[in-house]
Amino acid sequence: MTSALNAHWQSQLFAAYALQEVLDKPIDGETPQSRLKQLGMMTVLYMMHQSHEKLTLSNIVKITGLTRNAVAESIDPLVERGILTETIVKNSMGRGTARQFEFCPEVFDRLRLGAEQGKSGA
Repeated sequence: MTSALNAHWQSQLFAAYALQEVLDKPIDGETPQSRLKQLGMMTVLYMMHQSHEKLTLSNIVKITGLTRNAVAESIDPLVERGILTETIVKNSMGRGTARQFEFCPEVFDRLRLGAEQGKSGA
């Protein structure tokens, strides 16, 4: 029961973090629609991360049904914000390259800090 409760709280903290980072810190020229898409994408990416799936454009396209361009439009601002890091890796065929993403370690550091503060405040 404890691990399920911890997972629930971590998900809640992640949602609050995402809202704060995206809505409270707009990028110049960014539309409200773009920010909402980023929030949705962060939710998908977090679920993929929790399932230990690689955060590649191809995997994200497969899961969301979006086009590669639509995925990139939501992902690129998250990289710009410093929420995600991007690396170029070999694709699944081993021949070409693929964009792979990871959450920056600071994201989870902030979640841990928030969880610790929540426990001490309770």
